Amino acid sequence: MNYQVAVAGGGPVGLWLAAELRRCGITVAVIEARTERDTRSRALTVHPRTIETFASRGVHHPFISGGLPLPGGHFGLLDSRLDFRRLSSPFPFTLSLPQERTEALLERQALELGATILRGHEVTGLSEGPDRVRVHLRTPDGPSRIEAAYLVGCDGSRSTVRDAAGIDFPGTPSTVLGWLGDVVLDEPPAPGHSCFGPTGALMAAPMPGGIHRLVGIAPRDITTTWPGDLTLEELRENVIAVAGTDFGMRDPLWLSRFGNATRLAAQYRRGRVFLAGDAAHQHFPAGGVGMNIGIQDAANLAWKLAATLNDWAPDTLLDTYHAERHPVGADLTETSRAQVALMTAFTPEGLALRGLFSQLIATLPELNDRLAAQVSSLAVTYPPTVTDAHRLTGTRAGDLAVDDNGLFSLLRADSYLLLDLTGSPGRPLHHLARPGLRVHTGTPRLLPDDWSGIRATLIRPDGHVAWASGDGRDTALVDDLTSVLATTHRK
Repeated sequence: MNYQVAVAGGGPVGLWLAAELRRCGITVAVIEARTERDTRSRALTVHPRTIETFASRGVHHPFISGGLPLPGGHFGLLDSRLDFRRLSSPFPFTLSLPQERTEALLERQALELGATILRGHEVTGLSEGPDRVRVHLRTPDGPSRIEAAYLVGCDGSRSTVRDAAGIDFPGTPSTVLGWLGDVVLDEPPAPGHSCFGPTGALMAAPMPGGIHRLVGIAPRDITTTWPGDLTLEELRENVIAVAGTDFGMRDPLWLSRFGNATRLAAQYRRGRVFLAGDAAHQHFPAGGVGMNIGIQDAANLAWKLAATLNDWAPDTLLDTYHAERHPVGADLTETSRAQVALMTAFTPEGLALRGLFSQLIATLPELNDRLAAQVSSLAVTYPPTVTDAHRLTGTRAGDLAVDDNGLFSLLRADSYLLLDLTGSPGRPLHHLARPGLRVHTGTPRLLPDDWSGIRATLIRPDGHVAWASGDGRDTALVDDLTSVLATTHRK
């Protein structure tokens, strides 16, 4: 079987990647070892930038209607929670939505768009040729293989694709074990409840269906020794030690432990093989950012693969995937380590440090805003590819108000959007339309202050600014834009 792209891993990252590729007309096969979706949801939080990404394809409503919106998140389980309501986003909240439900929604999208999902199939190896990758499989019917122009490993922290491609995964081993229980609480705390003290840390998060997730760390969990599987009685003891009550816990759906092993792939691309999600970065699940960062990996990579395969962008565009996303992964791993330090600060000195940081977040709105934007991925900015780039280049565009619509309604997976904000249909920019580039003339309404004076902008399919200009001279504007298009589009 031949496909343009093969995706190893049918979790949220692989499924969003497959859906995006299908929106661009790319044939794709998702290879998933599980015969059915896992009912245990490792990820629970959907962050604002992920909702924005879904909204830019018009598929965000089922996620919002199926989740529980929460006004903020935490950083290192500090007492002062981050207030997401201050974020500049149409979705200034996090969604509590079990990964199983997220996967179900994303799988339905991928299938409806025409993706092939091969359940019960497992990647066992690969061999790369000059223009194809041969993917070796273990299937219910025995060994098999498929071929694709590119292979993307979205197959988790123990990625077979990463190992087969010979990509290093350096980092640090686990020294802390957190615990998790999805249980029924007869006397649940208020949403967003957390507590921290010398006896340990605890956070309680409501989930759809009347379930609560209890997550925490005790001082004895700072260890490299595996204590065995978590039991309900141990969870109860841990929660009582921290909170003074077990909240009437019963009927556990899932009990688990997790560590803080932290690693980052040395390369996100090697030849025709790419990595995304946990295959590229492993970290302690602080703040529920892992799945969200992985979906942003997929959003960055999908349109670049499609642009290359559809022959409207040069092959060098694929190199920008590592250049743009590897620094995001590095920031993720370092921020995760910092949060682990705060979440294990059980000594008097550690408690004093936590108190200081909590006070700073509570009294310095700019610190709250910076951390909230970082945790939610709204602050991600990519380096410009040309010199003397406008200050907006590489930033997230957001849902700019254009005419009676927002920018998200204008974005498409298969093309850049050249947005002429002068409102003049006779502008010379329209002759620049080509495969992979659409032109829209509109009148800006209530643009953010940092967009003041912008007359034209080029927005990438993933919603980041590729170029912007406030120059009022038509000739200078067109000449400047033409030089940018030379680096992103084939002539």
